[in-house]
Amino acid sequence: MGVFTFETEITSSIPPARLFKAFVLDGDNLIPKIAPQAIKEVEILEGDGGPGTIKKITFGEGSSFNYVKHKVEAIDKDNLSHSYSLIEGDALTDKLEKISYESKLVASPDGGSIIKTVSTYHTIGDHEIKEEEVKAGKEKASHLFKILEGYLKDHPDAYN
Repeated sequence: MGVFTFETEITSSIPPARLFKAFVLDGDNLIPKIAPQAIKEVEILEGDGGPGTIKKITFGEGSSFNYVKHKVEAIDKDNLSHSYSLIEGDALTDKLEKISYESKLVASPDGGSIIKTVSTYHTIGDHEIKEEEVKAGKEKASHLFKILEGYLKDHPDAYN
């Protein structure tokens, strides 16, 4: 098994606490409402939403994948961080055992946020993952994030 790690930073004009509430704490409800073409449904299969929870995410009709299962590893409301692992689904293909994500939201100097994410790909056998291979997934995630950010800008009273 190989392990490949990539770091990403996304900036937002939305303050960290508000973004965390919308994206992390209520994202399972909000995202299918505002971006059903990306995520059709999020279903909790096991747990209460906290660490250890298993979720099934069904993608929208435009996606090249059908579903994934996530396992929530940690949620830290005080430090605005969370981690989860993608543990099952066609997005893993035959090359990946799992993908782990650790994200932290921090304040940017302009009053917005910087979302710092570390993605760790655990491959099956001796498969190697290059940054170009994860670029499409990063672009989809960034697009989804921009939809969420737009929603929060258009609804200034939401998630305060």
